[in-house]
Amino acid sequence: MSRTSSEIFDINNKVICLTGAAGLIGTTIANTLYANGAKLVLGDVNLEKLKKQFSGFDINQMLLMPLDITNQSSIAELVNAAKQKFGRIDVLINNAAIDAKFEKDSNTELASVDFADFPLDKLQHSIDVNITGTIKMTQAVVKLMIAQKSGNIVNLASTYSLVAANPGLYFNEGESFKNKPMDYLVTKSFIPNFTRYLATHYAKDGIRCNAIAPHAIDNNHPESFKNKLKQFSPLGRMSDRSEFEGAFIYLISDASSYMTGHTMVVDGGWTAW
Repeated sequence: MSRTSSEIFDINNKVICLTGAAGLIGTTIANTLYANGAKLVLGDVNLEKLKKQFSGFDINQMLLMPLDITNQSSIAELVNAAKQKFGRIDVLINNAAIDAKFEKDSNTELASVDFADFPLDKLQHSIDVNITGTIKMTQAVVKLMIAQKSGNIVNLASTYSLVAANPGLYFNEGESFKNKPMDYLVTKSFIPNFTRYLATHYAKDGIRCNAIAPHAIDNNHPESFKNKLKQFSPLGRMSDRSEFEGAFIYLISDASSYMTGHTMVVDGGWTAW
């Protein structure tokens, strides 16, 4: 018997753990998941910001936790709290990451540092969070999913997991040279293959794993940046944060039940040139 779209994309009562929940993507997705009836375990290094973002929400549907994904004790506390409150974790969304921003008033100091001179301590910090932290978080949650004999992991990739940054987007004539800092590209490039590894390794345990590669989310960027991006994007504009909601719902729901190991690109055609 055919199902309705509301049944196919139903995520009601799914227990979803989201890291980096106080950030732009994290807040957007958490609100969408909440509105669709999911039970949320939200973690972020900035607990006060997290509480502020989600004040007034039903505490029976949500658990807010401090989370440092580089710290295994912090991860264990979140996982244990989730088990006590909800009994399980159906979905893990690995969203927490270090990413140099180019919005107005952002600190883009590292964008002016050439690859040959890039400070290795900054690179190591990004590796500790974006790679090792993501692995630590996944290891902790996947043990629970194996015991449950079911689970779903969604990793946050980037177009820069797939292609190099275009310096023309970041560099303005008359200014010092700028480009997307290399630590982000290096660490995000790990996500697609990590996703494929988890997908093939844990399929036998009823666990799926996919990734989403978003791009160019409009968030108070300078007009000069927006105008240049229009020249490079086939759709000729930046994305609205709401345009990623459907991709997350799709990968989290049974609509994608035969899909694993895939990186879904939502980039306005950026990587299609």
